Amino acid sequence: MASMLSFVIPCYHSEQTLAAVVQEIFTTVEQDGRYTCEIVLVNDNPPDATWYLIEELCSHDARVKGICLMHNFGQHAALMAGFNHVSGDIVICLDDDGQTPPHETFKLVDALSDTVDCVYADYPHDKFANGFRRIGSYLNDLMARVLLRKPKGLYLSSYIAAKRQVIDHVIKYSGPFPYVDGLMLRSAGCIINVPVEHKAREQGESGYTLHKLLGLWLNGFTAFSIKPLRLATALGIFCAVVGFIITIAVTIKKLLGGADVESGWTSIICLQLIIGGLIMSMLGLIGEYIGRAYLSLNGAPQYLVRTELNYAEKPAEAAPLKQAETSRTAKESLLDNIDASAPVS
Repeated sequence: MASMLSFVIPCYHSEQTLAAVVQEIFTTVEQDGRYTCEIVLVNDNPPDATWYLIEELCSHDARVKGICLMHNFGQHAALMAGFNHVSGDIVICLDDDGQTPPHETFKLVDALSDTVDCVYADYPHDKFANGFRRIGSYLNDLMARVLLRKPKGLYLSSYIAAKRQVIDHVIKYSGPFPYVDGLMLRSAGCIINVPVEHKAREQGESGYTLHKLLGLWLNGFTAFSIKPLRLATALGIFCAVVGFIITIAVTIKKLLGGADVESGWTSIICLQLIIGGLIMSMLGLIGEYIGRAYLSLNGAPQYLVRTELNYAEKPAEAAPLKQAETSRTAKESLLDNIDASAPVS
């Protein structure tokens, strides 16, 4: 039996592009002929007709699965929802706008091996990223290298192929702030890049605003490392040592009969602002960690599913109860037979 590929596509403002992406996936897989496939479309609740298109696609082909989230949880939460609903041996993540072309899928899939667990697409000739996105990508790469121990030179993109074993480890994370790249780095043994084509966006514009990019960066910054807290500690110690050295220097100068140290409102206010700003920044960072820990303990959901399409119905909840009742009835019958056969004294 042929192995199955599971394509997971988070969908947001994609009513104009999604049908073409789905058709290209089917064409690519059928032309290759080595695999069967399913396509899991996760609707992240955009204010357009994307879900109606997903319903139509599901009604025409049972290989297309639809998941509608209760509200907008973000791309990475949508990916986690899709990961929890896949049944394939290899899972491929790609975008809904056609910029990650499905016809390049087997460059990623064929790069998987006994020693390679996950493959990220690399765009060596990316002509379509603007300056804002390039700066964001650079900062994200720097954060991943410093905090997540990402190998230098490994490019993290939204076009990914991973073994099912890796995905099974990824979905063990149940916190409310998923960061898929960090989970992949933590779960996969060997990750490599494969160069692929990066197409221009045909319709619309990116759903990532500055606010969303900062939120995603903060997820990676705080969810997988305590290095920021250690940096805060080191910075606090450094400021304290510098202040102590300056105090000693001023005291010695005064004792040796040097000129009076000039002091003024400007220098005092500047020092207060610097030290006060550092203290508030460190308290804010600690508060971010505590807040996220509170939300995790409070059971804040990663995502909530409103509707699933083309998935088999779950077994009835009453089944275990019926089995228990049957076992109890059999036990009572056995006891009745024992009592009936017992000799009367």
